[in-house]
Amino acid sequence: MTAGGPVMGMVLKGYPRISETFISNEIRLLEEQGINVHIFSMRNPRENFTHKSVEAIRAPVTYLPELFWINLHRFLWPNLRTALDHPGGYGRALALACRRFRRNRNPLTFKHLFQGAYLVHHARGRNIVHLHAHFAHSPTSVAMFAATICGLPFSFTAHAKDIYTSDRQQLAQKIALARFVVTCTRYNKTYLEGLTGDKRPVHCVYHGIDLELFFAHSVVRTPAPPYTILTIARLVEKKGIGDILEAMAVLAGDGFPFRYVLIGDGDDREMIVEKIRALGLEKQVEMTGTLTHEQVLQHFRQADCFVLGCRIAKSGDRDGIPNVLAESMAIGVPVIGTRVSGIPELVEHERTGLLVDAAQPVELAAALRRIVTDIELRQQIIPAAREKVTEVFDNRRLIRDLVALYRQLTHL
Repeated sequence: MTAGGPVMGMVLKGYPRISETFISNEIRLLEEQGINVHIFSMRNPRENFTHKSVEAIRAPVTYLPELFWINLHRFLWPNLRTALDHPGGYGRALALACRRFRRNRNPLTFKHLFQGAYLVHHARGRNIVHLHAHFAHSPTSVAMFAATICGLPFSFTAHAKDIYTSDRQQLAQKIALARFVVTCTRYNKTYLEGLTGDKRPVHCVYHGIDLELFFAHSVVRTPAPPYTILTIARLVEKKGIGDILEAMAVLAGDGFPFRYVLIGDGDDREMIVEKIRALGLEKQVEMTGTLTHEQVLQHFRQADCFVLGCRIAKSGDRDGIPNVLAESMAIGVPVIGTRVSGIPELVEHERTGLLVDAAQPVELAAALRRIVTDIELRQQIIPAAREKVTEVFDNRRLIRDLVALYRQLTHL
């Protein structure tokens, strides 16, 4: 971190967030590489604990007002002052907001404009030379409006839900206005470039994981019944937890001995609890809720395999490459994934893990049985998986690529 040097303004949906360790790790590593960061968060923390990696981050944080009408008094002076300081830019941002509202009829557009102006007001005197947002939906909207107001360049990282649930025309406009775009899979890169006809550079940089941390917790485990199957995920449709439970029911019906540990929480929790009850899996399934990183590592050490049933949700939402797959591969727990989105870029069938088609519980049950009982297969894929994550998912190497990109395309 360089005292008094240029600063990147990082716009986030919330900070810190338990489910977004890849962002906090990125900020920590950017600071280690000498990039000064100031965080602008659209939400206050919603969890009562966080990962230890956040403690190493030195970036100051400005929390933008979240709710519009309740915080209208907090918006008024910063917006008035910003409009007086940047009358032309504020006018252009207001016109942009009006055009976007005519297309989407979403009143949140104007909240994002007000948040962008609030950001500009609180960025005064901080030597911010570039704005970068994580997620292509609301954080990028705020960065786009702020950049339009004050004349700074902006860029954004597009991940998963933010890409595939966004209006294509609105997203294409953001890409066209941005200095550049980063995304975390080649699958995403192809989709985003298709929106603008390759007129704006989209750079693929995987998130990466802390290989030293996960290699330090690596396991050598000989599976024995009852086999321990692990999932770590938000309890939402795209994770395919229902499909996994149906596969468990197939195994249980065959008398196959197993226990299933499900770590995480989310909107579908009650529906999943009811499905466990309906399938008669109460004795085999343990739901832990959200856990700390240290507790998660302990569960990894006790697991015989890791599974995600990722699928494309009805809304179009889908995963990119869930980092937890790479973490499991690095620790030495063999993985099963689905042929969805960017997952096959990391999990290669019968080489670094097993792949099944999404929403195929019988096929998934067969893969689960195979991955815990076929010792020869495990001896092949576990070292190959570690080699794969070392090759393509080392976050320290990837952050150097990202820093080089920032330095090449910005004034940082």
